[in-house]
Amino acid sequence: MITVMPSARRAEYADQTRRAILEAARSLFTDQGYFATRVEQIAAAARVAPATVYAVGGGKNGLLRTLIESAVTSDENARIFAEIEAATDPERLIAQVVGVSRTKFGQWSALMRQVVAAAPQEPAVRESMEIAHAGLRNGMRLTAERLAALGALRDGVDAAEAADILWLHLCNAAYFIRTDDLGWSLDKSEAWLNAVLPRELLRR
Repeated sequence: MITVMPSARRAEYADQTRRAILEAARSLFTDQGYFATRVEQIAAAARVAPATVYAVGGGKNGLLRTLIESAVTSDENARIFAEIEAATDPERLIAQVVGVSRTKFGQWSALMRQVVAAAPQEPAVRESMEIAHAGLRNGMRLTAERLAALGALRDGVDAAEAADILWLHLCNAAYFIRTDDLGWSLDKSEAWLNAVLPRELLRR
Protein backbone atom coordinates (compact mmCIF):
# COMPACT_ATOMS: atom_id res chain seq x y z
CA MET A 1 0.00 0.00 0.00
CA ILE A 2 1.37 3.43 -0.98
CA THR A 3 0.96 6.19 1.60
CA VAL A 4 0.51 9.68 0.15
CA MET A 5 1.69 12.55 2.32
CA PRO A 6 -1.01 15.25 2.72
CA SER A 7 -0.28 18.43 0.75
CA ALA A 8 -0.06 20.58 3.89
CA ARG A 9 2.46 18.21 5.40
CA ARG A 10 4.45 18.11 2.17
CA ALA A 11 4.59 21.90 2.14
CA GLU A 12 5.72 21.97 5.76
CA TYR A 13 8.45 19.43 5.05
CA ALA A 14 9.58 21.39 1.98
CA ASP A 15 9.78 24.58 4.02
CA GLN A 16 11.78 22.87 6.77
CA THR A 17 14.15 21.44 4.16
CA ARG A 18 14.62 24.83 2.54
CA ARG A 19 15.35 26.51 5.89
CA ALA A 20 17.81 23.76 6.84
CA ILE A 21 19.68 24.21 3.55
CA LEU A 22 19.81 27.99 3.88
CA GLU A 23 21.00 27.82 7.49
CA ALA A 24 23.69 25.30 6.53
CA ALA A 25 24.82 27.47 3.63
CA ARG A 26 24.99 30.60 5.76
CA SER A 27 26.97 28.81 8.48
CA LEU A 28 29.47 27.30 6.05
CA PHE A 29 29.88 30.48 4.00
CA THR A 30 30.57 32.36 7.22
CA ASP A 31 32.92 29.82 8.79
CA GLN A 32 35.07 28.84 5.83
CA GLY A 33 34.33 31.30 3.04
CA TYR A 34 32.29 31.17 -0.13
CA PHE A 35 34.87 29.55 -2.40
CA ALA A 36 35.94 26.92 0.13
CA THR A 37 32.37 25.76 0.65
CA ARG A 38 31.12 22.90 -1.53
CA VAL A 39 27.53 21.97 -2.26
CA GLU A 40 28.22 18.51 -0.86
CA GLN A 41 29.14 20.07 2.48
CA ILE A 42 25.94 22.10 2.53
CA ALA A 43 23.95 18.95 1.74
CA ALA A 44 25.67 16.99 4.51
CA ALA A 45 25.06 19.76 7.07
CA ALA A 46 21.39 20.01 6.06
CA ARG A 47 21.04 16.19 5.90
CA VAL A 48 19.79 16.16 2.33
CA ALA A 49 21.14 14.97 -1.00
CA PRO A 50 23.27 17.38 -3.09
CA ALA A 51 20.57 17.22 -5.78
CA THR A 52 18.11 18.66 -3.26
CA VAL A 53 20.43 21.61 -2.62
CA TYR A 54 20.49 22.35 -6.35
CA ALA A 55 16.73 21.90 -6.63
CA VAL A 56 15.98 24.21 -3.70
CA GLY A 57 18.65 26.86 -4.15
CA GLY A 58 20.26 26.40 -7.52
CA GLY A 59 23.71 25.84 -6.06
CA LYS A 60 25.91 28.17 -4.04
CA ASN A 61 25.14 31.31 -6.06
CA GLY A 62 21.41 30.81 -5.69
CA LEU A 63 21.63 30.08 -1.98
CA LEU A 64 23.67 33.20 -1.27
CA ARG A 65 21.28 35.33 -3.31
CA THR A 66 18.28 33.82 -1.52
CA LEU A 67 19.84 34.49 1.88
CA ILE A 68 20.38 38.14 1.06
CA GLU A 69 17.08 38.69 -0.75
CA SER A 70 15.14 37.11 2.11
CA ALA A 71 16.79 39.51 4.54
CA VAL A 72 16.16 42.56 2.34
CA THR A 73 12.48 41.70 1.77
CA SER A 74 11.75 40.40 5.28
CA ASP A 75 8.67 41.36 7.28
CA GLU A 76 11.03 42.92 9.82
CA ASN A 77 12.43 45.29 7.20
CA ALA A 78 8.92 46.17 6.06
CA ARG A 79 8.05 47.09 9.66
CA ILE A 80 11.21 49.18 10.02
CA PHE A 81 10.46 51.08 6.79
CA ALA A 82 6.90 51.76 7.96
CA GLU A 83 8.22 53.15 11.25
CA ILE A 84 10.64 55.40 9.36
CA GLU A 85 7.84 56.80 7.20
CA ALA A 86 5.68 57.44 10.30
CA ALA A 87 8.40 59.12 12.40
CA THR A 88 7.76 62.62 13.73
CA ASP A 89 10.89 63.33 15.82
CA PRO A 90 14.03 63.83 13.68
CA GLU A 91 16.58 63.04 16.38
CA ARG A 92 14.70 59.94 17.48
CA LEU A 93 14.48 58.84 13.86
CA ILE A 94 18.24 59.11 13.43
CA ALA A 95 18.82 57.22 16.68
CA GLN A 96 16.40 54.52 15.53
CA VAL A 97 18.14 54.09 12.17
CA VAL A 98 21.55 54.01 13.85
CA GLY A 99 20.31 51.33 16.25
CA VAL A 100 18.86 49.26 13.41
CA SER A 101 22.09 49.52 11.40
CA ARG A 102 24.10 48.40 14.41
CA THR A 103 21.83 45.40 14.98
CA LYS A 104 21.87 44.40 11.31
CA PHE A 105 25.65 44.69 11.17
CA GLY A 106 25.94 42.46 14.22
CA GLN A 107 23.67 39.87 12.60
CA TRP A 108 25.14 39.90 9.09
CA SER A 109 28.72 41.17 9.28
CA ALA A 110 30.30 37.71 9.41
CA LEU A 111 28.58 36.65 6.19
CA MET A 112 29.02 40.01 4.48
CA ARG A 113 32.75 39.89 5.24
CA GLN A 114 32.93 36.72 3.13
CA VAL A 115 30.72 38.22 0.44
CA VAL A 116 32.97 41.27 0.12
CA ALA A 117 36.02 39.01 -0.09
CA ALA A 118 34.50 36.85 -2.85
CA ALA A 119 32.74 39.57 -4.88
CA PRO A 120 35.77 40.75 -6.93
CA GLN A 121 36.28 37.23 -8.29
CA GLU A 122 32.69 36.06 -8.72
CA PRO A 123 30.10 38.16 -10.61
CA ALA A 124 27.17 36.28 -9.05
CA VAL A 125 28.44 37.09 -5.56
CA ARG A 126 28.90 40.70 -6.61
CA GLU A 127 25.26 40.79 -7.69
CA SER A 128 24.18 39.48 -4.28
CA MET A 129 26.30 42.13 -2.58
CA GLU A 130 24.65 44.80 -4.72
CA ILE A 131 21.23 43.54 -3.64
CA ALA A 132 22.27 43.93 0.00
CA HIS A 133 23.61 47.42 -0.67
CA ALA A 134 20.45 48.42 -2.54
CA GLY A 135 18.31 47.33 0.41
CA LEU A 136 20.38 49.37 2.84
CA ARG A 137 20.44 52.37 0.52
CA ASN A 138 16.66 52.20 0.30
CA GLY A 139 16.47 52.53 4.08
CA MET A 140 18.83 55.51 3.95
CA ARG A 141 16.73 57.10 1.19
CA LEU A 142 13.49 56.67 3.16
CA THR A 143 15.12 58.17 6.24
CA ALA A 144 16.47 61.16 4.33
CA GLU A 145 13.15 61.78 2.62
CA ARG A 146 11.34 61.63 5.95
CA LEU A 147 13.76 64.12 7.50
CA ALA A 148 13.22 66.41 4.51
CA ALA A 149 9.43 66.08 4.81
CA LEU A 150 9.69 67.07 8.47
CA GLY A 151 11.68 70.18 7.49
CA ALA A 152 14.51 68.96 9.70
CA LEU A 153 17.49 69.01 7.32
CA ARG A 154 20.00 71.78 7.77
CA ASP A 155 20.39 74.47 5.13
CA GLY A 156 22.20 73.32 2.03
CA VAL A 157 21.42 69.63 2.57
CA ASP A 158 18.66 68.07 0.48
CA ALA A 159 17.25 64.56 0.72
CA ALA A 160 19.71 63.13 -1.83
CA GLU A 161 22.75 64.48 0.01
CA ALA A 162 21.31 63.40 3.36
CA ALA A 163 20.95 59.85 2.00
CA ASP A 164 24.60 59.95 0.90
CA ILE A 165 25.71 61.14 4.35
CA LEU A 166 23.76 58.34 6.01
CA TRP A 167 25.29 55.81 3.62
CA LEU A 168 28.83 57.07 4.31
CA HIS A 169 28.31 56.52 8.02
CA LEU A 170 26.06 53.45 8.13
CA CYS A 171 27.14 51.17 5.26
CA ASN A 172 28.96 47.93 6.02
CA ALA A 173 32.27 49.34 4.81
CA ALA A 174 32.04 52.18 7.35
CA TYR A 175 31.27 49.71 10.13
CA PHE A 176 34.20 47.52 9.07
CA ILE A 177 36.53 50.53 9.28
CA ARG A 178 35.35 51.40 12.78
CA THR A 179 35.34 47.84 14.14
CA ASP A 180 38.29 46.29 12.26
CA ASP A 181 40.66 49.17 11.54
CA LEU A 182 39.96 51.33 14.57
CA GLY A 183 39.02 48.58 17.00
CA TRP A 184 35.86 50.34 18.14
CA SER A 185 33.15 48.41 19.93
CA LEU A 186 29.64 48.61 18.54
CA ASP A 187 28.66 50.58 21.65
CA LYS A 188 31.31 53.21 20.88
CA SER A 189 30.33 53.27 17.23
CA GLU A 190 26.66 53.79 18.06
CA ALA A 191 27.40 56.60 20.52
CA TRP A 192 29.63 58.34 17.97
CA LEU A 193 27.04 58.05 15.22
CA ASN A 194 24.32 59.46 17.47
CA ALA A 195 26.55 62.47 18.17
CA VAL A 196 27.78 63.04 14.60
CA LEU A 197 24.75 62.40 12.38
CA PRO A 198 22.38 64.94 13.99
CA ARG A 199 25.13 67.54 13.66
CA GLU A 200 25.71 66.66 10.01
CA LEU A 201 22.05 66.46 9.03
CA LEU A 202 19.76 68.51 11.25
CA ARG A 203 19.05 72.18 11.71
CA ARG A 204 20.55 73.53 14.88
